[in-house]
Amino acid sequence: MRSERDSMGERQLPESVYYGIQTARALDNFPISGLKPLPEYVDACLLIKKAAAQVNGELGCIPGDVAEAIVQAADEILQGSLRDQFVVDVYQAGAGTSHHMNVNEVLANRALELLGEPKGRYERVSPNDHVNYGQSTNDVIPTAIRLAALLHVRQQLLPTLDGMVEVLRQKAREFWPILKAGRTHLQDAVPVRLGDSFGAYAAIFAQHRQWIEQASQPLCSLGLGGSAVGTGLNTHPHYRQRVVQRLAEFTRLPLTSAVHPMAAMQSMAPFVQLSGSLRNLAQDGIKLANDLRLMDSGPKTGLKEIQLPPVQPGSSIMPGKYNPVMAEMLNMVCFQVMGLDSAIALSAQAGQFELNVMMPLIAYDLLHSLQILNNSLRVFTERCLQGITAQAARCRYYAEGTLALVTALNPYIGYLQAAEVAKISLETGRSIREIVLERHLLTPEQVAEILDLEAMSRMQS
Repeated sequence: MRSERDSMGERQLPESVYYGIQTARALDNFPISGLKPLPEYVDACLLIKKAAAQVNGELGCIPGDVAEAIVQAADEILQGSLRDQFVVDVYQAGAGTSHHMNVNEVLANRALELLGEPKGRYERVSPNDHVNYGQSTNDVIPTAIRLAALLHVRQQLLPTLDGMVEVLRQKAREFWPILKAGRTHLQDAVPVRLGDSFGAYAAIFAQHRQWIEQASQPLCSLGLGGSAVGTGLNTHPHYRQRVVQRLAEFTRLPLTSAVHPMAAMQSMAPFVQLSGSLRNLAQDGIKLANDLRLMDSGPKTGLKEIQLPPVQPGSSIMPGKYNPVMAEMLNMVCFQVMGLDSAIALSAQAGQFELNVMMPLIAYDLLHSLQILNNSLRVFTERCLQGITAQAARCRYYAEGTLALVTALNPYIGYLQAAEVAKISLETGRSIREIVLERHLLTPEQVAEILDLEAMSRMQS
């Protein structure tokens, strides 16, 4: 055991741990969920601490050897060491002070080791006076959320959406010759091409990709250097610009220093905007999953216009049953994202004056949304979309049988007479073509031309 002291007193910690007394107090105070900070959130905090140590060392604000040790400690952890030392529950002290001090203490204790000093002896390297020099939870945490979200969007979600859109476009080309019944209100509508349906899905998700990229752009403006309330108290005059420039070099992101650091600290609007774009994506993810589940329904008593690839047995009691499990998974993820968006919106409006203290929840929920959306869309593309096949004969059967074929007759026999034809067809089971010819409403040549399914289903330019 080792002894550490803070402003509240002294306590014992296991010698093996790299976190310190403030983290230990948070562990006592917040045994809430068992959820720990997401790795990309920890990485973003480490990048900030690395940049700050370098710049403060160069500016003479902290000793050069201390700065080098903090940087080395950050690099080691970024490469995978000591990841189990970030232990504070997601539901914790407001603003994220507990997590922030967890990061400061781990870096300080590893830096002490590198300098040949025992852990917990903070005279040489202090979590507050050196690792945290010129910083505050209030500017570090919103900056960390921005960095983590930006890196996730640019490096993971956008490429995943690109891959998904490309597969949907491939299916649009593959399925273009296949005719099927359109449906509105879950009732018969005029024929469409299965390929055009998938082309529409591709266009929808390509648009979402663009919206998400646009929504992430405000995150590039950082309030780091604003310190406690945005005024830059206890920072070197050149620190704010230089630390943001250093982070831009580390991340290869187009980062800039916020025009008004106080505004960047107070307003959670950029996170709400990005979360809203994820909610919007989730809503169309639900629509796509539901459409595919309906088109695959059956195999004997449903629509069965397409076959989703079976990936696992679907029942513990019914042999030979396969369920649309990948689409069901996507539904559940999208429901969760929509719920997380509501929590983010509520948290964002709950700030007062110079700080929003609900940032820990915003950080976890936003990054969790990005994580589960990216992973679900990736595996959904790989294990569902890529393997979809068309049931061409079933599609054709529905296209030829849809009652809405009478719509094409409107310009020739009028809406009311076409409605009468539809009524007779529904009551008798006879085809629309047969009824029109029997009643001498059009010539056989006219009927053949007007009810040409191939021509009818082509999208008008």
